[in-house]
Amino acid sequence: MDLRQLEHFVAVAEEQHFTRAAQRVHIVQSALSTSIRALEIELGAQLFVRSTRSVKLTPAGEALYEKAVAVLHGVREARAAVTAVQGLERGSLSIGVVQSIGPFLNLADLLGQFRAAHPGIELRVHQGSTTSLMEDVRSSRIDLAIVPLFEPLHDVATRLIACEALVLACASDHPLAGQHDVPLSRLSSEPFVDFLLDWGTRRIVDRAFAQAGVERRTMFEVSELQTMFDLVSRGLGVALLPEALVEARADASSDSSMGIAELQEPEICWELVIAYAGDETGKDPPKNPAAEAFLALVKRVTGIPD
Repeated sequence: MDLRQLEHFVAVAEEQHFTRAAQRVHIVQSALSTSIRALEIELGAQLFVRSTRSVKLTPAGEALYEKAVAVLHGVREARAAVTAVQGLERGSLSIGVVQSIGPFLNLADLLGQFRAAHPGIELRVHQGSTTSLMEDVRSSRIDLAIVPLFEPLHDVATRLIACEALVLACASDHPLAGQHDVPLSRLSSEPFVDFLLDWGTRRIVDRAFAQAGVERRTMFEVSELQTMFDLVSRGLGVALLPEALVEARADASSDSSMGIAELQEPEICWELVIAYAGDETGKDPPKNPAAEAFLALVKRVTGIPD
């Protein structure tokens, strides 16, 4: 039994005439008769009482008619729902973000623009670490993640949003404040303030020190950027962060408590990406049409190339 057979059956039941039913479903009468006979054979029951003038449902046919109408109605609703999702009239979009995207991406503005263009899409946003958000992307618990990229990915598609050099954030009266070409070896004795181990920026910094063969002292592990800045500005430690992030904090600080030092080449590169489940080449769009539309919006705003 297939949907076409049910459509043929319902047409005959409602038209009570094979010729009119055939015209309704746009097939020849002989093909319609064959379809009905095949359905009756499959069900092992006669569905119609046929006469030269009309066609009437048998008790078995009446029982099937009620269910067939419900099935076809459900199919039409399902098709309409898929069409609505594809047309962004309804659906949902879940986005995961890390804390440190403010200077690079105005998420609230992007969400506002998206909501204005697609009011039927339900938006969900939550913050987390890079590691947890990437696992959410892989398992399809979220559609998109905006995170620092700390390692090459082979099972997730990414689009670059920003690329920054990491700089040393320190108190304004720190001996290194304002210095240039500071080697990592110079920082081995400095107390560090850093994120938790599963945060992307922490992984980038740990890898850079490991590759340089330099040990460092991480004295404070925090999960909030504001707490990190507060500890650094009070001289309790230093931190390596994207330059734009530190400059934004320095500009916003009325007491000018934040200093910056530039590291020696080669710079430690910090990349912010938007990630989604897919081929790592990023050639294929996200499977969720709403996620594809949001990615297109981010591209327009940031100038991400196709």
